[in-house]
Amino acid sequence: MTRVHAFADDALSDLDAVGLVEALHDGLSIADVIEAAIARAEVVDGQVGAIAHRAWDRARAEARDPRPGFFAGVPTFVKDNVDVAGMPTQHGTDAFVSRPRPEDGEFARMFLATGLVPLGKTRLSEFGFSGAVDHPRLGPVRTPWHLDHYAGASSAGAAALVAAGVVPLAHANDGGGSIRIPASVNGLVGLKPTRGRLAQDTMFRDMPVRIVADGVVTRSVRDTAAFYREAEKVFRNPSLAPVGDITRPGVKRLRIAMTTKSVGREATPEVRELTLRTAALLESLGHTVEEIEPPVPESFPDLFLLYWSMLAMVLVRTGRRSYGPTWDPSRLDNLTLGLARHCRRNLHRLPLAIAAIGASGRLAARHHAAYDATLTPTLATATPAVGDLDPMGDYDDLMDRLRDWVAFTPLQNATGEPALSLPLATTSTGLPQGMMFASGRGREALLLQLALELEQAAPWALIQAGSAPGQAS
Repeated sequence: MTRVHAFADDALSDLDAVGLVEALHDGLSIADVIEAAIARAEVVDGQVGAIAHRAWDRARAEARDPRPGFFAGVPTFVKDNVDVAGMPTQHGTDAFVSRPRPEDGEFARMFLATGLVPLGKTRLSEFGFSGAVDHPRLGPVRTPWHLDHYAGASSAGAAALVAAGVVPLAHANDGGGSIRIPASVNGLVGLKPTRGRLAQDTMFRDMPVRIVADGVVTRSVRDTAAFYREAEKVFRNPSLAPVGDITRPGVKRLRIAMTTKSVGREATPEVRELTLRTAALLESLGHTVEEIEPPVPESFPDLFLLYWSMLAMVLVRTGRRSYGPTWDPSRLDNLTLGLARHCRRNLHRLPLAIAAIGASGRLAARHHAAYDATLTPTLATATPAVGDLDPMGDYDDLMDRLRDWVAFTPLQNATGEPALSLPLATTSTGLPQGMMFASGRGREALLLQLALELEQAAPWALIQAGSAPGQAS
């Protein structure tokens, strides 16, 4: 297996973000940390293809005059679909040319107020529509676990850099699974928060149903917990219970629903077996696990696809107004154009789709009144090989493959509930396979407490130092 990494005997070592903060407080130089992260990025990016924009000089300047905040001096990357002052926002497409943005968007203001130092932007699929990042000009983003496989959904660039050890955490966002999918593929922790938990850019807030949520991917549960604790100090939604400072597993034993089925789709036999092993681990810890049928209406997958395709149709129709005179829809990939066609052909059903997606939270609330959490595999199949999800291929074939793989994650984008992917399983080929836990609105604290318990009980494999940087480990 070709596994690459950037871990080295440098200022970053193999520290997670919280460990790096502790080392910085003990006298580690921020400048040395930033130089180490830049050097690591140069080592691995030529192999994984994760970086959309480099901002090395800016990062070096911030190292000399760091922002205050818990994460002051910790290097990170921002996904290239939110605005950061001085950096372009290209959205993973060649359909227009972005100029550097004049100011931070609302998410970046909150994100960077925690003290994080951005090294640049990470690649995503075109406007985030695909479950894999593959670009006709730039090529794929590959997982450092195996370069023959994709690094997952639209936050793939962020996840590849964190898994390979370039930075300890990076921004990701999730409109159909794009925090959780790359977390699963790359052996990381990925929490999609409750709708409205974090500050968000206008583009995502103005959707008819706000299916996109911002967050981070990390190598440890404590890093994810620390991020939400610190973000809450900057932006607090009073309608949600606070996450707080989660540092220990919960005491309460939980009632957990489990399913390996989605509407019209099922996990492969191997993924089902891995999920059952996770259920057995939960039961060994004293939790109650009950297998159920999917708590989803049969119409949900088709209605979610129609809502998703509406976003592409609006983009195609308004691209010049939104992105300026360089807009050229002929440069969009086949997936984006196919989604737009799908919506145009089903416009008569669009009001139903919007209404059903908007109402899905009520059904979910009834489900989570009976169960503390729900366990599913994050993804229904093993990670596709590079080329299997080529966005320039036949639309119908590509969409069928995507729906086979991404069968479980879109539900929480519709309901607005939190969901967390943990790297608790490994396939027979040695690739990470995430397990997903969902809970009711505002219950991130419960998910993080459960995650800390599982991390202690069954520590997961990480790519670590042990071979020459950039080589198989």
